[in-house]
Amino acid sequence: MRAVALIGAYNVSVIDLAVPVLQNATDAIVRITASAICGSDLHFYHQGNGSPEHPTPIGHEAIGFIESIGDAVQSLQVGDYVVIPDNVDDGHFNFGPELPISYGSSELGGCQAEYVRVPFADDTLIPVPVNSSTDELMLDYLLVSDIFATGWTVLDFAGFEPGDTVAVFGAGPVGLLAAYSAMLRGVSKVYSIDHVQSRLDLAKSIGAIPINFNSSDPVEQILAAEPSGVTRSVDCVGYEAVNAQGEVELGIVLRNMMNVTSRYGGIGVVGVYLGNEQLSMSMTQFWGKALRMDSGIVLPLQHATELVQLIQSGRASPSFIVSSTIGIEEAPEYYRRFDQHLESKVVIVFP
Repeated sequence: MRAVALIGAYNVSVIDLAVPVLQNATDAIVRITASAICGSDLHFYHQGNGSPEHPTPIGHEAIGFIESIGDAVQSLQVGDYVVIPDNVDDGHFNFGPELPISYGSSELGGCQAEYVRVPFADDTLIPVPVNSSTDELMLDYLLVSDIFATGWTVLDFAGFEPGDTVAVFGAGPVGLLAAYSAMLRGVSKVYSIDHVQSRLDLAKSIGAIPINFNSSDPVEQILAAEPSGVTRSVDCVGYEAVNAQGEVELGIVLRNMMNVTSRYGGIGVVGVYLGNEQLSMSMTQFWGKALRMDSGIVLPLQHATELVQLIQSGRASPSFIVSSTIGIEEAPEYYRRFDQHLESKVVIVFP
């Protein structure tokens, strides 16, 4: 089969890999029909994982249909359409020193491929009502695998309630879907903070108030409109956040959130922090404003039923963020375009 793999810094390739096979009775083999390039894939793209001699499969957002199942799989059938969440559920999620098993790894392979083996299929896979008359919803359901669930959950982390005002730091795919989720959940106003104008234009198209930090301090812009601060703020950027000069400045989003969030407000963090980043923050400010903060890895299964129903009913269409659908052989070029902010979201579609 054809699959996308990292072979060094800023370097991906489409290579031939063996089609995965059933290894355990609880496995399923899924034929992928669509897979997405995610912002978190870019973190690994920048790090230089893999090499030509040892390519690293990549990708963790996918939808497809079941081609074969193990003897112990009970709730799924061959032919069912399913979303593959980014983390495998073995029935015993345990957030200790080790992260959950996820795709885009040597252990499971990547989802930017023609086939994927899914262990613990009954617990992991998310069935979706896709058939020949609902193909147009496939890209919407695809985004439940990670970024729609992540944008939704970060509001929970911040303690969101209907009527709140929200500042979303980052207008990449997750940030756009956090703003979109806030609109679906009854926000009074949502501010979208970024420095890429095309992303901000997309945020504006769904009713968010764009804040371009290249023009002036985002804290000053928000506080000019919300003198007491916003009720909630969320970090959808992570450790590669940049300042107005385009330089990576670790912790800038956390400090800005502390400054724009009102007393008794909440902060949510889903931006990826890899390695041993040490962020400084003012505990005096945090304590004095009586803020709450929550963060962590998002498990799409927690909100899967709710999000699938929103899409099925026509209330939600998260695929508005998709700027290009491509064939797998175009992946290297579109990784470059996505990294250079020339695309808002890229989906690989398989015949």
